[in-house]
Amino acid sequence: MRVLISGAGIAGPSLAWFLAKAGARITTVEKAHALLPHGQSVDIQGSARKVVKKMGLVDEILRFHTTEKGAQFIDSKGRPFAPFPAQKGTLKTFTSEFEILRGDLAAVFYNATKDHPNVDYLFGTTVKEVISNDNEAVKVELSNGKVETYDLLVLSDGQWSKLREKCFPPESVKVVDKDTFAAYWTIPRIASDNDWWNIYAALGRRVVSLRPDPHGTIRVTITRMPLNETHRQEWFTAARGDRRTQEALLRKEFTNAGWQSQRLLDSIATAPDFYFQAMQQIKMSKWSTGRIICLGDTAYAPTPFTGMGTPLAMNGAYVLAGELSKLKDGEHPSKAFDSYETIYRPFVEKTQYIPSYLPWILHPDSAAHRFLLSTVASALSGIVRTPWLANRLAKMVSDASVDEDFPLPEYAAFED
Repeated sequence: MRVLISGAGIAGPSLAWFLAKAGARITTVEKAHALLPHGQSVDIQGSARKVVKKMGLVDEILRFHTTEKGAQFIDSKGRPFAPFPAQKGTLKTFTSEFEILRGDLAAVFYNATKDHPNVDYLFGTTVKEVISNDNEAVKVELSNGKVETYDLLVLSDGQWSKLREKCFPPESVKVVDKDTFAAYWTIPRIASDNDWWNIYAALGRRVVSLRPDPHGTIRVTITRMPLNETHRQEWFTAARGDRRTQEALLRKEFTNAGWQSQRLLDSIATAPDFYFQAMQQIKMSKWSTGRIICLGDTAYAPTPFTGMGTPLAMNGAYVLAGELSKLKDGEHPSKAFDSYETIYRPFVEKTQYIPSYLPWILHPDSAAHRFLLSTVASALSGIVRTPWLANRLAKMVSDASVDEDFPLPEYAAFED
């Protein structure tokens, strides 16, 4: 089986690893000229931990742990009042031993596949055009001018995949807005920084947070919920605009936010990895068409509110590869595509569900609202730091996501 994968992030290389083990021949194209080291912290949780165990990559992933000791809510002076230390066991906390930067995780998967005789990577290359997608094959023209034929094409090139736009009708893709905007970038570490995920809720629906990384720098996240429809449109305009417009809007709206806001704003201009986005989900009516299939954020981006973008991509790659490995000679890949979607879609839809109150409660618009958030956070912090209460809560609440949130099917091709 000859497979073309578009995108060398998380989903693509994960799929390549399992397909190569099953005997497929994989070519992965990536528009960047090299792996990008950028990205924020991601947590490999639930069944995705079993996926990396099957890949034999647990030790390598743990080696790149972000060094984060836990999460803590802080006040405008930087004083913590609700710490959530990283813990092992059955009670899920904000930080785990599987916390890793997205760029580091992509590198782990790439390094695990790049020397495999059945895997090729073409950087600085994209799928320029899908010439045909029929019963026999999918034929593409690459940006390097070559025309190639494959048994199937996998789109794992991100939430805003241009290739998906070319291959699927607009009505098959639904964008669900979560009424929140975010900006991310990396700043130099200073002596006063610590190894906690520091979360500061400013008034006016603004949140500022800093997280450590294993590379001697600090990762910044700023989020904002608009105050009204006019304000919302201003942020959407910035999201569609250039970096200068986005930086200007952040400076205007976060200058008086408190804590270290000014330090962060002063650092934007020189940040090599500044990224600005509207938090939106992708929902597709069907993930495949003919011999083309979408995977990861391209098919079902859940937003950072779920914390499940990376696990969804990894679990999905495992199931898709497993269903493809079951095909007999001459069988159309759509049979595997349909099985993959039948097995995996219910979990994806469950994971994408975000309670309406979640973005709102984390972004206080008044002092009373912030007091409510602080009170709830402090109470929960006290519970998780009291062993007997934490253990009792773990028994009362089913927390399958720590061990297995999605029952991974077993595939003969992946068993040693």
